[in-house]
Amino acid sequence: MQSYETILVETAGKLAYIIINRPEQRNSLSKETLSEMKSALEQLKHDDMIQCVVFTGQGEKSFAAGADIGQLKDKVPLDVFAIDGMQDVYTYIESYEKPTIAMVNGFALGGGCELALSCDIRIASEQAKFGLPELNLGIIPSAGGTQRLARIVGKGKAVEMILTGKIITAEKAERIGLLSECVPADQLKQTVEETAEQILAKGPLAVKLAKIAIHTGFDTDMKTGLMVEKLAQAVLFSTQDKQEGTSAFLEKRPPNFQSQ
Repeated sequence: MQSYETILVETAGKLAYIIINRPEQRNSLSKETLSEMKSALEQLKHDDMIQCVVFTGQGEKSFAAGADIGQLKDKVPLDVFAIDGMQDVYTYIESYEKPTIAMVNGFALGGGCELALSCDIRIASEQAKFGLPELNLGIIPSAGGTQRLARIVGKGKAVEMILTGKIITAEKAERIGLLSECVPADQLKQTVEETAEQILAKGPLAVKLAKIAIHTGFDTDMKTGLMVEKLAQAVLFSTQDKQEGTSAFLEKRPPNFQSQ
């Protein structure tokens, strides 16, 4: 894995950690950071050893405090359509073929909150804070915030959070469904690893197709979504992993999935 200027990439068994490494800037998300995150994800996609990616921030204060305001000030209208802008990178993360977990260790504001929203699972320490305060700058959350937040916590709560710009605690974020789990800071990494282990014990092809079925079906009508679900299951019925999973269950032994 190559070295980067604004992120760190660390691996532990089947897990890869992408760590935003700008603690002096509260791990703000510059265009260089976004580019490096996308590059790291591309490399990890082709690493068969890595089966789950965890996003977090360096230090104990901030997961990611949003966009780099200095760069944001110089944005012009056509910049929102630039290739690999923040919205495009987060869409890539949401559709990433390997499961993703946001390990939120501090402030997750603006683009940082939107990064967490783009991950499959969000687990935070009790000291974490969440918010989309972009309207204070005369702009809106445009890296998926107006869309993903409403789908995750409901339209009413999303409208309230975005229009008021209020920053909420991890406890409240868990209560409204923004978080999967809120835990003490000293238990955060262990909880993330335990969650990852639960996912990695499953058939990897099933994990991949479950993500496709959920994300594709959610944005369609029920009839289309159910057909996507059927087609995904038809593919899995043809795999050796399905034979291994069902055989292992009947034989009362752990399965040995091979992604085939």
